[in-house]
Amino acid sequence: MNVKTVSANLTVKGQKFGVVVSRFNDFLTRQLVDGAVDCLVRHGCAEKDITVAWVPGANEIPIVVNAMARKGGVSAIVALGAVVQGSTPHAGLINTQVSRSLSSISLDSGIPVVNGVVCADTLEQAIERCGTKAGNKGWSAAQAAIEMANLLESME
Repeated sequence: MNVKTVSANLTVKGQKFGVVVSRFNDFLTRQLVDGAVDCLVRHGCAEKDITVAWVPGANEIPIVVNAMARKGGVSAIVALGAVVQGSTPHAGLINTQVSRSLSSISLDSGIPVVNGVVCADTLEQAIERCGTKAGNKGWSAAQAAIEMANLLESME
């Protein structure tokens, strides 16, 4: 087979990254942002090239991601939050809207926006995904952001 394959590495080469994180459930989201920043730095990003913006809740993430994308100057944006299902359908509504908005921003701007918002049925599930047994979704979202930034750059 003689197929052209385009792939990317996980090394940061002078790129800048944005991280937008919800303060709601900050005992969880602080772990996510720590994981994301750790990942970016370990893959070669200078701390000065990472901008972290805190917003009140997950519902406010898309507007700041959109502003960051419009302003430019970042190779990718990582969106982080933790929405835990309660006794009402509120969490599902938020998760759906945030996910759709982030996808739309990414497609409209051409800047990769990686959704690292933890959507959990229980607090225990959220804790597991924010840095314990199930890993750290902030780390994996940042790793995906690095790969997408490099992939798009290699396609230019």
